[in-house]
Amino acid sequence: VYSLAILLKEEGLLDRTLIYATDINPHALRLAESGVFDLARVAAFTENHARSGARSSLSDYYTARYGRVVFDKSLREHVVFSDHSLATDSVFAEVHLVSCRNVLIYFERDLQNRALGLFREALCHRGFLGLGSKESLRFSAEAPAFDDFVLEDRIYRKKAGL
Repeated sequence: VYSLAILLKEEGLLDRTLIYATDINPHALRLAESGVFDLARVAAFTENHARSGARSSLSDYYTARYGRVVFDKSLREHVVFSDHSLATDSVFAEVHLVSCRNVLIYFERDLQNRALGLFREALCHRGFLGLGSKESLRFSAEAPAFDDFVLEDRIYRKKAGL
């Protein structure tokens, strides 16, 4: 969530963006919403930030104290944290991007198709879907609704008119 917010900020798009961060786990949601993370975890974040082609240092976006970091409030202001179950809930917003990385691998085929159907319904005209490195649309009933966009990064684009 914070990585996406930072990328959008660096591109001048964050002020007109609302990010929906959802999870079924209330503890994970509270942790993410707090913006507080152990400093040890930030090493991996920093490496990913640099690989993204970022224009600034990740440390420009957080304050470090007592072995923890707190991400800037300016990033959190553009994020709505919400409980949402891909197994039982329905679509709650129309969006331009759905990023669901490394979640579908834990689902049986029927639930994968259900979740992918929710993503298709939520995506606006020619919206983007990002999946995890071990996930694919290849065997999904929803595959015909998407074009490969950057296949090696598991990024798909919803076909026009769907």
